[in-house]
Amino acid sequence: MLTRVLEPEVMDSAEEAIDYDQMDHTHVNQMFVADLLHLNNKFQTVLDVGTGTAQIPIALCQRQPTVHVVAIDMAEQMLRVGQTNVERAGLSERIHLRLCDAKRMPFAAGNVDAAMSNSIVHHIPTPFAVLAEMIRVVKPGGLLFVRDLLRPVDETSLRQLVQTYAGDANAHQQKMFGDSLHAALTLDEVRGLVARLGFDPITVQPTSDRHWTWATTV
Repeated sequence: MLTRVLEPEVMDSAEEAIDYDQMDHTHVNQMFVADLLHLNNKFQTVLDVGTGTAQIPIALCQRQPTVHVVAIDMAEQMLRVGQTNVERAGLSERIHLRLCDAKRMPFAAGNVDAAMSNSIVHHIPTPFAVLAEMIRVVKPGGLLFVRDLLRPVDETSLRQLVQTYAGDANAHQQKMFGDSLHAALTLDEVRGLVARLGFDPITVQPTSDRHWTWATTV
């Protein structure tokens, strides 16, 4: 198994934000939203942790006309692009972007019906605090839905994934994806975190050739 190599916790240059936003995340985002709604389509308030450029909140609100989302990130440049995306989608009344640290969220306990996150865990050196905060802010009986990348077993597998899913991207975008794969956790590492948080490790499952998903009721 590859050794985990951390990438910066905050991607906060204009180039990173624009390149990230312009990569084709459509299929991954739509699958994320579909899988989330398959588990629960009754929630009204959602927290999106590590929203990036707000693509997933937009996709969710387009599917669920009554949902309201608070979407947080530590990267100002990502949020600037995200705000443009939200305004362009006509969703400024339903998606509210906030600059804050997911390890220390300024929200009361039991504040939202659901908390979701796509691809924040691999950015955090020790993600236990982020997951614990997500649990804290969800109402009892609410949904926690976290998805991220799986670290490949070796460099060959990593290069194959980059070629398969970012082969048409520019060199910087390919490097970003490769670095993210290298910074990701293994399935066993994620299950260990979940067990420490008091949840059944089996609630973490591999859900593609490059993703794991943790879905549970809080």
